[in-house]
Amino acid sequence: MRGTREDGLTMHAVPTKVAVLKIDGMTCAACAARIEKVVGRTDGVESVEVNLASEKGTVTFVPGLIDEQGIISRIEKAGYGARVLRDVNEEDERLRKERAYRRDVYTMWGSVVLTLPIVVQMFVMLFGSHAFLANWVSWVLATPVQFFVGWRFYRGAYHSLRGGAANMDVLVALGTTAAYLYSAVLTVLGHTETYFDSSATVITLIFMGKLLETRAKQQSNDAVSSLTSLAAKEAHVVRDGMEVDVPVAQLQVGDVVRVRPGEKVPADGVIVQGPAAIDESFLTGEPVPVNKAAGEQVYGATVNQMSAFSMRVTRVGSDTALAQVIRLVDQAQGSKAPVQRLADKISGVFVPIVLSIAVVTFLVWGFFGTWSHALLTAVAVLVIACPCSLGLATPTALMVGTGLGAERGILIKGGEYLELAHQVSTIVFDKTGTITEGKPVVTDVVVADGVDEVTMIRFVAALEAQSEHVLARAVTHYADERGIDYPTTTGMTAIPGQGIMGMVEMHQVVVGNSQWVAGHGVSGIDQGLIAHLEEQAKTVVCVAIDGSFAGAIGIADRVKTDAKQAVAALVKMGIDVWMMTGDHARTANAVASQAGIHQVVAGVLPGDKAERISALKQQGRVVAMVGDGINDAPALAAADVGIAMGTGADIAIEAADIALVRSEMYGVVHAILLSRITMRKIRQNLFWAFVYNMLGVPLAALGLFSPMIAGAAMALSSVSVVSNSLLLKRATLAMKGDDA
Repeated sequence: MRGTREDGLTMHAVPTKVAVLKIDGMTCAACAARIEKVVGRTDGVESVEVNLASEKGTVTFVPGLIDEQGIISRIEKAGYGARVLRDVNEEDERLRKERAYRRDVYTMWGSVVLTLPIVVQMFVMLFGSHAFLANWVSWVLATPVQFFVGWRFYRGAYHSLRGGAANMDVLVALGTTAAYLYSAVLTVLGHTETYFDSSATVITLIFMGKLLETRAKQQSNDAVSSLTSLAAKEAHVVRDGMEVDVPVAQLQVGDVVRVRPGEKVPADGVIVQGPAAIDESFLTGEPVPVNKAAGEQVYGATVNQMSAFSMRVTRVGSDTALAQVIRLVDQAQGSKAPVQRLADKISGVFVPIVLSIAVVTFLVWGFFGTWSHALLTAVAVLVIACPCSLGLATPTALMVGTGLGAERGILIKGGEYLELAHQVSTIVFDKTGTITEGKPVVTDVVVADGVDEVTMIRFVAALEAQSEHVLARAVTHYADERGIDYPTTTGMTAIPGQGIMGMVEMHQVVVGNSQWVAGHGVSGIDQGLIAHLEEQAKTVVCVAIDGSFAGAIGIADRVKTDAKQAVAALVKMGIDVWMMTGDHARTANAVASQAGIHQVVAGVLPGDKAERISALKQQGRVVAMVGDGINDAPALAAADVGIAMGTGADIAIEAADIALVRSEMYGVVHAILLSRITMRKIRQNLFWAFVYNMLGVPLAALGLFSPMIAGAAMALSSVSVVSNSLLLKRATLAMKGDDA
């Protein structure tokens, strides 16, 4: 590389290298930002990008000034682990994560078991009964929760403060430690009132939330792994007139490959001998196979539905369409930083203020009173400022909200997505399988004069039963549903993309598109009827029996029964509704019209969908994407909130943030309403938590509260926040948008 200096002389750019690292120990977006900051300030490092979702870091550096081990050393000094990605065994890494997750699950349940007796005692005492646990027993139960389960919060607080910030870990460590240590002192002094319940409960609940976030991140990474598994494993390469099976990884540009019926296309290429009918639903989302002829493009991981064909490979490896989809999902997931909670936003100011007030209180009372009273007053400030209620305000409401959602078939992968969903201003729906049922069905059967409908369906079903085409299955399903028996037949001839013909009970039957049927000498085809059905986004299958036009069958992917109602509810909630599909404009507009959607983008591939979503976000919109297919995965990951239909592809569900167990579109309305109701409850919790601190801290600093009264007020505030969160269970999601 060359450049030009300001004095006009030519200079040579220093060659750089790129290190891709696997980073361990990140828990939030702040962790990724901290690593980027630490590594970015190192001499010899030109750029650094950390992907939280995939736990990878990409560092561009100048050899000679620093190397990979030097970069790893900097990351380790920041409190995280790092390894060169090429040295990481993916299977070993997966097993390691599974073991760590199981260990955390056991830790969580252990924390619950230890905390539960203390919490039960707290409620017993609130109702005026005597404590059934001695103080030292509560102390023993709370200690492992505080220092074993809570160790990660101490570690996170240390790294946060070392990086010059104060996050939620600092609040949790400060508050729970104050409550724990003060309770320990009271126990030693023989007092009956202690507050071990507050410290243990906060740690247990927040640890549970961290565990859910870890699981969600693992599921996000599973989306990329699932996409990788779509690729074909072997290819039939034609060499010297013979077919040789080779691994797909060994394919080269220019190889001629034979693809048999039912097999996956091994790489991107061009058909050299056809025709073919290709299932491209992984790219377009459309269930109807695409007819291809010689010279047309085919894509790796799509499926050959009918006759064998030959293709010349044009793109392999990381250049294929599948590899591009994988990159889009990976990049989009990494760029989506979790929403930072309000408690985290104010913690950078709240923590130093509380510490300053405690120190000033201690000094003032020490100089103008007694040092013993100064100590008690300072402790009272710390105890009453303990952010237990602040720490509980968000996670308790989110836990109740996600539980309520699960009961209603709304599975939310992380609290941050429930928080963000209430801000959604634009929702983009995929068409096939989201707005529509996702499978073609017979919608119209029109017969010519003198033709019996049942007879025509019998003859057509007899031929279509020999085909695996999606339209053929729609006809046979229609016949089966109505109890129409159809005979077996032989001598059937199928032409991909055209139609099928054969003898059925001594009658010549021709089934296919109008041009193909007319090409067999059939006259009297009702073109007006065909045009009318096609205007309704229906595929028309013409039928001729013994050379005469017998009728037509309309086949379509029907719009879901609740689609129009759901769209109307979303519009009433002030949300802009779009539809985005890989289908052609005529079909897209017809479906959108039935659903009540006025903004339509048609003919888009997976990468285009993700780009369109990003463009909407750049306009300042908070965008939700709703889809169900593999082709929707990049857009689901790119959106602020990805919502997948639970009956859709596994990859779409893994790439999304919210999954709907049932495929009704109204589930999207319920998810938005649930988010709004939950956020309303969180705001209430935070309001009372802040009011409590704003009133309590000055009173404690003035010496009006003893540490015991301060501790009681702290416990009461925590109970009030939890109780308010539990009131969410009474929430009823409106079937209209009225309560939004």
